[in-house]
Amino acid sequence: MDEREFELINIIGGDLGSNQRDLSRKMNLSLGMTNMLIRRLITKGYIRIKQLNKTKVEYLLTAEGFSEKMRKSVRYTMKTIDSFGLIRQSMVRLLRGLYAQGTRKFYVFGSSDLAALIEMAAHHEKWADAVVARIEDPLSAGKDGVLLFCREQAEAVMPAGVRVIHVVEELAKTDSII
Repeated sequence: MDEREFELINIIGGDLGSNQRDLSRKMNLSLGMTNMLIRRLITKGYIRIKQLNKTKVEYLLTAEGFSEKMRKSVRYTMKTIDSFGLIRQSMVRLLRGLYAQGTRKFYVFGSSDLAALIEMAAHHEKWADAVVARIEDPLSAGKDGVLLFCREQAEAVMPAGVRVIHVVEELAKTDSII
């Protein structure tokens, strides 16, 4: 099952009463493409059509469709969990490198899950002489440490004289992620 089929099954499974026009709008596809996907899913046995009247039909997920949806969801969830592990390992490598260079203060800026992963990676190392602090304002980062910027866009004003590492850019450099 490809991504579009999976998306269509998710929409049909969660939104009873959608017609083809609604489905194509929700998926941002043409009516023809939506019709083709529906026919393919019917052929695979994942959905069936229930005729309500001459002009109105209802799309229903079959037991096979529900089962395939669950299998694909579990695989996606496991892949996501693995990705979090890879990101955490990359953060551990980054932090170990900074620690080896003498950095003992890590200022984490951002409220994302990425910031939480960095904190977990740092605490995993159990360095007695290192400090990891989550900060609300990058200007509050001390010049005696490294500012780990955990946002996709650098819209904030960066402090002068502080080493700043854009974590998303660092992750993008890592081959094993994404």
